[in-house]
Amino acid sequence: MTGTFAADHAARRLAPLFGDRLTANETVRDHHAHGEGWRHPDQTLLPAYVLFARTTQDVSDALRICHEENVPIIPFGGGTSLEGQLTPVPGCISLDLALMTEILDVSPENLTCRVQAGVTGQELNLHLRTLGLFFAVDPGGEATFGGMCATRASGTGAMRYGTMRANVLGLTAVLADGRILHTGGAVRKAATGYDLTSLLIGSEGTLAVITEIQAQLHPIPEAIGAAVCQFPTLASAVETAVLVIQCGLTVGRMELLDDVQMDACIHYSHLTGYEALPTMFFELTGSPGSVAEQEAILRDLVESQGGQSFRWATATEERNTLWKARHDAFWACMAYRPGYKGITTDAIVPIAALTELMTGARADIDASGLLAPIVGHVGDGNFHTVTLIPPNDPEAEKRALELDHKIIRRALSLGGSASGEHGIGLAKQIFMTEEHEPTALSVMRAIKTALDPKNILNPGKLVPEDTP
Repeated sequence: MTGTFAADHAARRLAPLFGDRLTANETVRDHHAHGEGWRHPDQTLLPAYVLFARTTQDVSDALRICHEENVPIIPFGGGTSLEGQLTPVPGCISLDLALMTEILDVSPENLTCRVQAGVTGQELNLHLRTLGLFFAVDPGGEATFGGMCATRASGTGAMRYGTMRANVLGLTAVLADGRILHTGGAVRKAATGYDLTSLLIGSEGTLAVITEIQAQLHPIPEAIGAAVCQFPTLASAVETAVLVIQCGLTVGRMELLDDVQMDACIHYSHLTGYEALPTMFFELTGSPGSVAEQEAILRDLVESQGGQSFRWATATEERNTLWKARHDAFWACMAYRPGYKGITTDAIVPIAALTELMTGARADIDASGLLAPIVGHVGDGNFHTVTLIPPNDPEAEKRALELDHKIIRRALSLGGSASGEHGIGLAKQIFMTEEHEPTALSVMRAIKTALDPKNILNPGKLVPEDTP
């Protein structure tokens, strides 16, 4: 059995187990048919059903039945993915993990915690606030732990604390046939067998469904300072970022907004005292003395590159206001031109090539005639564009995709990657064959076949099918 008939048959078996947590409501199905990223006008397919899980056993029961009935499963968390990871296939069931919101364990003495896949980073950090601890991966939005693991997310804190791969010690996941798999544990390292935890992080729901995460925590720094500085040109701002890294400053976060993105943020977040100029955001952490020392060095570096209006903030409220404006950058883009759609680019290069990539991307954008703000985690060589497309304008959509592909190929030519943190999904799959050699792709396909022989887990995503 295949298609909708198979999904209907599976639904009849699932209904006694899940009751009203299994639904064919059209509004609910439409919500689960896409993420936050650009949705092609022809992409109108909806999942046949949406199933809400609360426990790992729920996920196991659902996958076992769907495996037996050959029904595709699309895992769904916060719905914040940007590269088409949630795009349905015919006759699929969307498996929603958003009800799995338990913080199962916190071990302050070991600096670890265990959470269900539906917990968000914000929820966990609110829970940890009285313990002097925090979870460092900060991609923005309401991303869930399951989704952050699935896409190997990072965000503003990656420069100091690393990506999800560096902050996850172990997982509970459910394989395609319903078997429950436990990987890793509470220890910081182990040398026993294949690293299954790292294999599943970044697999985008194509190898297993992640249900629980053992995560690493960090102490809240004794002192935190935030600096904001504006620059006359994009090149001078990027060069400052490169110099900060090459000089070895212990900067925790370093973000760049170009003049267009800054203009959008000024209007959306009601920032005062700033101009629509390329702007750098820095965060320094440590002891009060070390933060003050680093601030003085940073100020000198910024001024040597023509930086102006250097602002320094240590008050929590002021720092939070600035960083919230940075985290709201995507929404600021979408509000900048109401009704427009946005296509995101997520290129990354070695740090020495960053200036060439970003100034080249700016030239590509200007030549396209499109509006595309730039925002970057420049501390690790990663940046994004959000190309804004007028509604009902196929020609603009075509030019936007051409621009997106041009920027990514520019990054690849400089030794970079098509995605630093958003993942591949469907939207960036075309670049997998350009970035990875045939042997690497064949190994990826072999792993997929071994773990999901019936190809029911998020089929058609991440790794392109082999073609003769």
